[in-house]
Amino acid sequence: MKPTSIRLFVKPYCGWCHEAKDWLDERGIKYDELDVISDGAARREMRELSGQTLAPTIDVDGEILADFDTGQLAKFWKQFE
Repeated sequence: MKPTSIRLFVKPYCGWCHEAKDWLDERGIKYDELDVISDGAARREMRELSGQTLAPTIDVDGEILADFDTGQLAKFWKQFE
């Protein structure tokens, strides 16, 4: 099932966040990026969704993966292929 809504919660100076963006970009996956440092509402929503303040956090059609590396993202993504 192809996802309809992908949101990536990031922090600007987070290496894992940049790796996650690169991983998605390399695969042509479109997503909305939310900066949780400059956007308080995004930060609160990320905490509500994931139960934590660690980034990156990805929300794919309501399925949440938080504080991950690209290996974990690849495993998580398989459910959407």
